[in-house]
Amino acid sequence: MPGRQGHVARKRFGQNFLVDDGVIAAIVAAVAPRRSDTVIEIGPGLGALTAPLLDRLDHLHVAEIDRDLIARLRRQWPPDRLTVHEGDVLELDVSALGNGLRVVGNLPYNISSPLLFHLAGHAAHIRDIHVMLQKEVVERIVAAPGDSAFSRLSVMLQYRFAMELLFEVPPEAFDPAPQVDSAVVRLIPHAALPHPARDEAVFARVVSQAFSQRRKTLRNTLKGVADAALLERLGIDPGARAQELSVADFVRLADAVGAPG
Repeated sequence: MPGRQGHVARKRFGQNFLVDDGVIAAIVAAVAPRRSDTVIEIGPGLGALTAPLLDRLDHLHVAEIDRDLIARLRRQWPPDRLTVHEGDVLELDVSALGNGLRVVGNLPYNISSPLLFHLAGHAAHIRDIHVMLQKEVVERIVAAPGDSAFSRLSVMLQYRFAMELLFEVPPEAFDPAPQVDSAVVRLIPHAALPHPARDEAVFARVVSQAFSQRRKTLRNTLKGVADAALLERLGIDPGARAQELSVADFVRLADAVGAPG
């Protein structure tokens, strides 16, 4: 098992280092990188995934915020093998790395949702994403309409990606062990959006407002945006809750809300 090698995990960076060789091998096998692939690893930490990825790649990009870990990574691999993007990954323009980008990582759980939204904004440049997340977040991502876990995150990511929970990972696979179970998920951008919204900003706003008070019905949460008559015209029950609507339903609703006149 890889260890922490004297590094003290920093809570503010959400550091839980993957140390289970079996899990590491399973992630690399799921990614199945080819030598010429353009891959970026988010949060490489002590290099548990970095090393086996580099065994199969000519070159690897990594995004890391911790200066101590950055120095360690640069000592371990030369720049012709490893490019380190230093700083907050939420500010990284991943599309600048080109098309067909493959994203891999044990994501910091404290920024997982904003990071997924950030990657969704660059989906046109991404081939696939294989990431470790808190199991509860993965369950929300892959949830179907009607499930209690179906949420704003589900809708916004399913709008842009096909996704699959690959396998679960227990806390003891990490050092330090987190308080939660984890899971690895694969996200693949849709080649063509199954339900393209006329105005994605309106779509995002409608979804956000609909889920703003999960226990309330759409009649209440969408007050001032869509009245009961409009919902009924679209075949949507005003007494339903947001988690009962599909991505296609939200697109139809947003298109109607944003329609001129």
